[in-house]
Amino acid sequence: MLKLAAKMLRYRMGSAVATLLALTAGVVLLMSMGLLVESGLRFEAAPKRYAATDVVVAHRDITVTTGGEEKVTVELPEGGTVPTSMVERLRQVPGVATVVGDTSVTAILENGGATGHGWSSTVLTPYELVSGAEPKKGEEVALDERLAGSVAPGDEVPILVDGTARVYRISGLVRNAGPRPAPDALPAVFFTDEHAAAVYPRQGRVDAVGVIAEPGASSAAVVADVRELATEAGAKAYAGAERGLLEQSADAAAGRMLVQLGTVFGGYVALLVMFVVAGTIGLAVRHRRRDLALLRAVAATPGQITRLILIEVGLLSLLSVVIGVPSGWFAIRWLRGELVDHKFIPDTFPFSGGVLTAVAVVVATIAVAVGAALIAARRTVLIRPTEALGEIAVEPRRNSKIRLFSGFVALAGGVFLTTLTTALKGTAALGTAIGVLFVLVLAVALLAPWINRVAARLLGPVLRAVWGDSGYLAAANLRANAQSMVTVLTALVLSVGLGGSIWFLQDNQQRAAVEQSRDGMLAQHAVISAAGLPDSALAEIRGIPGVAAATGMRNTSIIPAGGEEASGVQAIDPAGAELTMDLRVRSGSLADLRGPAMAVSTLQADSNGWEIGEQVEVWLGDGTPATLRIVAIYDRGMGFGDATVAKDVIDGHTAATGYERILVRSEPGTDITTALADVADRHPGSTVTSTASLTSQLADDLELGSWLNKLLVGIMVGYAALAAANIMVMAALTRGRELALLRLVGVTRKQVKRMVHAEQTGLLGVSLLIGGTIAAITLVSVVRTLTGRTVPYVPTLGWVSIIGGTTLLALLTTVLPIARLLRIPPIAGIGVKE
Repeated sequence: MLKLAAKMLRYRMGSAVATLLALTAGVVLLMSMGLLVESGLRFEAAPKRYAATDVVVAHRDITVTTGGEEKVTVELPEGGTVPTSMVERLRQVPGVATVVGDTSVTAILENGGATGHGWSSTVLTPYELVSGAEPKKGEEVALDERLAGSVAPGDEVPILVDGTARVYRISGLVRNAGPRPAPDALPAVFFTDEHAAAVYPRQGRVDAVGVIAEPGASSAAVVADVRELATEAGAKAYAGAERGLLEQSADAAAGRMLVQLGTVFGGYVALLVMFVVAGTIGLAVRHRRRDLALLRAVAATPGQITRLILIEVGLLSLLSVVIGVPSGWFAIRWLRGELVDHKFIPDTFPFSGGVLTAVAVVVATIAVAVGAALIAARRTVLIRPTEALGEIAVEPRRNSKIRLFSGFVALAGGVFLTTLTTALKGTAALGTAIGVLFVLVLAVALLAPWINRVAARLLGPVLRAVWGDSGYLAAANLRANAQSMVTVLTALVLSVGLGGSIWFLQDNQQRAAVEQSRDGMLAQHAVISAAGLPDSALAEIRGIPGVAAATGMRNTSIIPAGGEEASGVQAIDPAGAELTMDLRVRSGSLADLRGPAMAVSTLQADSNGWEIGEQVEVWLGDGTPATLRIVAIYDRGMGFGDATVAKDVIDGHTAATGYERILVRSEPGTDITTALADVADRHPGSTVTSTASLTSQLADDLELGSWLNKLLVGIMVGYAALAAANIMVMAALTRGRELALLRLVGVTRKQVKRMVHAEQTGLLGVSLLIGGTIAAITLVSVVRTLTGRTVPYVPTLGWVSIIGGTTLLALLTTVLPIARLLRIPPIAGIGVKE
């Protein structure tokens, strides 16, 4: 049976190559997405900051219950804290030698940024003195030797801490004696414990508590006791390799991003590969109906035919795996290089694993391939041997009632989802809208035979009017081959649907965010600081002659009760905010933004069902629960954040203090640039820029962010287009006997070419119409949800590329193969199938 299967593949080389190409490309895509996820999951950050500890108590995430009663762990965007009382409680644990409460603050020096800690925390890494002594007074500091430069113990250096520039005397220089720090890790500076606590913004709290056990003490017992106390305090204990989870490194962030990226896009890629592989193999098996029928006619049993098909598909699947798995490794190496070049991941992040991904891809590929082959050959396998050849002499006109019913169910599901998307609001509608695309494409795939027949009847008069007798033959062929063209139609619709919806979604998101930022920005200037500007700087700017209004801002996040992820928040000093930014308030007023209050975007309000005056439960960025009253709902959330609160709400709950930027609006005809520059000079690390530059920077950031999405979407669209081309070439090359017969009865080569052109025009028109409609439904639903606009933005070059590219694809993949077939003498072509 194996030998026969190999001979059949060699004899049907065209369909075998087409099937192998679809399978191999699918394996490469699945391997790439799987390797992203596996690399992210396998990455373990080595403990560095807390390398010398045995266990660390911290509060880095919370578990929330979503609307569906599902428990989800959400990482705290500002990093949680634990009470300082935890330090004394842990000192009472038997076997504990040292307990240190660690705090971190941002420090800006003349030669770069650093992280400030209390001197006691030097034992956690550990750090050792290189020269000088530990700081004894509040105005003393010990510097990491990487920051020393030309200074030495006894010298004075200005350091910006807690939004205030202070002058410190260097008491000593220290060196990291623990594991080599990550390349992106900031150097450290060490204050006295008392001064570190004073400048730490979250009074009465610490970032983490490091515990070092006594020599000879039972590590397991210490960890168990510490874990019990941590749980009682609502925190977690991290021991062993778990301590690496506390590292706030670029590598750790890259690992989380890859998991999220691979999971989201991997689901869409898996669906796409399933569509393509099933369609290609189904078409290949259908083109072999004569072979299978002949075997049935000479008494081959259904079991033998089934085994033959399984072996053939198995051979192709194994060959595709042999080619695709290594190719997937090369593809992910290329993708890794692109991610590094565009600063999405650091060059130090390792891509590892592959065995589990390869096993999963092999199993999935073989399962989809075998299932598609068996479904396609089911009719030929089950018919009686004496009827086999007669059954395939002509295209079967009857289709399964189950397929028809399933198609209408899928269509009804697509209509329902479209209606639901229109009725729902917020992110619930967004998730539903994305699902509309695949459900409607599935409906087209199931209903394609009937769609083709109806389209052929409707297009018949048009084709005859334009192409004459050739058009008549084209319409007849479209009706007769309605079943065979199912896969071709599905592939074209899928290509148009993907390209016309998901790709343009990125353009609409960027355009809306930039427009909202530009149109809503009333201020002309901005003072920006990496370490944070204090309230005194805001007061000083407001006192400059010619300043109409100034608004301090700091970005943070909150976690809505029942939500699965954090939402961006801008915390502001609300005095005069209506003069510096126009959020386009739909209801309520920003004037009420005092105390525990919050203004939210329309998207957030609709997603959570919030209304003006409602008290809502949220977690602040450090995990502190809060109850905030909704006082305003605004439209420009994409340009200014999902929510807006008064800065008082987040005071003491963020890792850094002060304002990240101060928006300044000047009186008409006044120039305040020099005065603003003077303020910036008095606050090291601050710069003055125009708000137009901020909008430009936002556009650049969004462009960079959308680059990755467009890259992955482009790969998906490219695979769909490759599949369409592959299937159309395969379908064209199987028409050798048909075209030879037409030429033998007197049809000229020119008439045959005109007939094929007419067929392609009809099929292409139907595909563009259906695919474009599906794309429009999906795009309109998503854009309306995100921006409130009913007409999405579609670049002229974009829709021209889709229509032109699809047309060119259809013509090239049909005209060239047909031209090849027409070069074969008809008397020779009548004797072969492909």
